[in-house]
Amino acid sequence: MKRHYYPVLIVAFLASFAFAEVTVSSPKNDSQVDSPVNYVAKATAPNCEKGVASMGIYVDDKLVYVVDKPSMNTNLPLNQGKYHTVVEEWDYCHGASYTPVDITVEGGGGGGNSFYNLQATDGWVAWGELPPDYQICNPCGGGVTWSMQQHIKSPSKSGNSTKYSIGGNKPYSDVLFTNPLIGQNSSQGVPDSNHTLLPKLHNFTYDAYFYTTQLPLSQVLEFDINMYFDGLGLIWGTQCNLLGGNEWDIWDNTGSKWVSTGASCNPVNNGWNHVTIQVQRESDNWLLFQSITLNGNKNILNKYYAPGSAPGGWWGITVNFQEDGNDKQSPYSVYLDDFTFTYW
Repeated sequence: MKRHYYPVLIVAFLASFAFAEVTVSSPKNDSQVDSPVNYVAKATAPNCEKGVASMGIYVDDKLVYVVDKPSMNTNLPLNQGKYHTVVEEWDYCHGASYTPVDITVEGGGGGGNSFYNLQATDGWVAWGELPPDYQICNPCGGGVTWSMQQHIKSPSKSGNSTKYSIGGNKPYSDVLFTNPLIGQNSSQGVPDSNHTLLPKLHNFTYDAYFYTTQLPLSQVLEFDINMYFDGLGLIWGTQCNLLGGNEWDIWDNTGSKWVSTGASCNPVNNGWNHVTIQVQRESDNWLLFQSITLNGNKNILNKYYAPGSAPGGWWGITVNFQEDGNDKQSPYSVYLDDFTFTYW
């Protein structure tokens, strides 16, 4: 469907004619907020038989987010400062309406550059990992099997979720889904061929929603940010250890082991979960695990680890989503949606 982004005067005219409405419940107009800013809104177009086709968010007159449904619940990373934002709807009758929301961003995860809806983009590669050494394999002789299905409308928050599935016959086997965002094989068109971007980047946010009806079958769900440059390997590994005490673990790069944070991880089954992970690369290249937030429950970690090593030719940033099998290697699936990665 072709969208029509109308100038403000035309939009106002169409909105008054069609009696359409955009209701924004978050953020409130003229409010002070933290970044990332949570936008929750819905729209109606009663004079259009097919209703609302899509919604979007403008930040200072720039369209930064679109969802093909009559509601939204997403997070936008913004720098500190004042913003004029607009939440707009477009209906199937070529009409539109909007609601302005002025905000002041006071703190939080900061701004920077973002890649949105990563679950729906190209570039994903999958690998199996078999015990006891968990070296990657593809294929893996049936020990672990997997599949990935994109552009799913339901269950979905945006109308464009991705289904990640694991199976196989070898207990405690895993499947790693990874996407190279910056540097080598960049799926986002940021190759950094001159190696000038990565050395400047220090702050990263992994923000995603996940859904499953089979949570009791998962040993672990893992959410990672990886950075490789100048022979260094920085892995901000973060896993929700479901069958190992329902705690968050983080990765010790030099010790090559998981370390419990003591923070609880209790996602809901048969419902959407929202995870936000904030990390940092220090000036000496040490890794800082800043915080993990699950469904509004924020855990401040401030844990430091030394960097590991990587082959000198590796140069880039990747994100991972990993599913771990249980003692029966029971098959299960998890849906990801509204997956945003922010860097600065």
